Amino acid sequence: MILLLAGCSSLPDSGPTESEVNHAQRNPQKNSVNYGIVKVSPELIGLLESEEPPLFSSLDADNSPVSAPRNDTIGPGDILQVSIYEVGSALFSPGSVGTPTGPGGASAGASASANGGAGGSSVGGMNMSTASSLPPLSVDGNGDIEIPFGGQIHVTGMTTSQLADTITARLKQKSQSPQVVVRILSDITNSVIVYGGVRRPSRIPLTPNQEHILDVIALAGGEDRTAQSDEDYIVRLTRNDKIAELPLKTIENDPAQNITMRPGDRVQLVFQPRSFTVFGASGRVTQTQFTTPTLNLAEAISRNGGPIDSRADPNAVYLFRFENADVLKHLGMPVDNNATTGPVIYQLDMMNPSNYFLAERFMMRDRDLIYIANSASNKFYKFFNLISTLIAPGITAAWIVR
Repeated sequence: MILLLAGCSSLPDSGPTESEVNHAQRNPQKNSVNYGIVKVSPELIGLLESEEPPLFSSLDADNSPVSAPRNDTIGPGDILQVSIYEVGSALFSPGSVGTPTGPGGASAGASASANGGAGGSSVGGMNMSTASSLPPLSVDGNGDIEIPFGGQIHVTGMTTSQLADTITARLKQKSQSPQVVVRILSDITNSVIVYGGVRRPSRIPLTPNQEHILDVIALAGGEDRTAQSDEDYIVRLTRNDKIAELPLKTIENDPAQNITMRPGDRVQLVFQPRSFTVFGASGRVTQTQFTTPTLNLAEAISRNGGPIDSRADPNAVYLFRFENADVLKHLGMPVDNNATTGPVIYQLDMMNPSNYFLAERFMMRDRDLIYIANSASNKFYKFFNLISTLIAPGITAAWIVR
């Protein structure tokens, strides 16, 4: 019997048993990364679900203003086109110089220009209107522009109509019945940046139509893909220094996640084929891609054939993960103050029927590793099979001779 036990312990194996995993966790020399073992339970599932990254809909709700942005206001960096229409004496026509005088505010030079210059004309004694476009005006870092004869104007937060009214009021005392039209040539304020795995990374101007996240991705050319599916793309949205990520397919399938864009948003499309790895006494030892927006632990185990009856210990199905530091702190595990993640092993007892329900709620993450431990009796059966293999030829030969 002693020889049999010694022979069993010396046989090679594909991985540790449940007792060996537990022993290694308590041994500081073997547990160099300071991992802990946590059994999958309803409390753990609730904690993990509460720590899920925010959905786009929650990000929108947390930061929603009192009223939706109009997407038509002016701000620093915008380029404006200002056109001025005047009647009679044209203040902005070529050759109009001098000091404005008279009831209409027109200068002598301006009157001359209106009557015979390039800026206007007179027909039948009636003054005709003159249209002049100022050179493109750039809004400076303080949100100001400079208008000839109108002075400096702070335009940040104004709409084009409001700015046109302001310029008109400034020119009324200097020009005869001025009318002003303002449009935005280059809209920096009301725009979002779309980059990453799109065909045309660019700045996308927003309009009062209220574009959504799928709209701006489409305007940037959509995902730059060949044979990849939408599940392979992650949409990363940065808003007010907060970041949320969702699979592109989830946004397409859930209209609530196709939120309205706001000026200053940054949208990154990331090609990221998510995968998990399976080791131990399973039907297959392999790396497998998700291929679906979400994947739970039960689905991941079944994709690889599940535990092998002749080798596996269904009490000891482990999931290795670098978990969020906040989750580890809630679990009472030691975490370095500067660390954002830490190693942990989640254990699932598949001999308990209720745990199959928990496995359906336990969501997989990219780069998770599943290990199905070998049964402790596996070595004995392996040794027995080895002995049988060695002595079987002799027994067969003796039977033939006999």
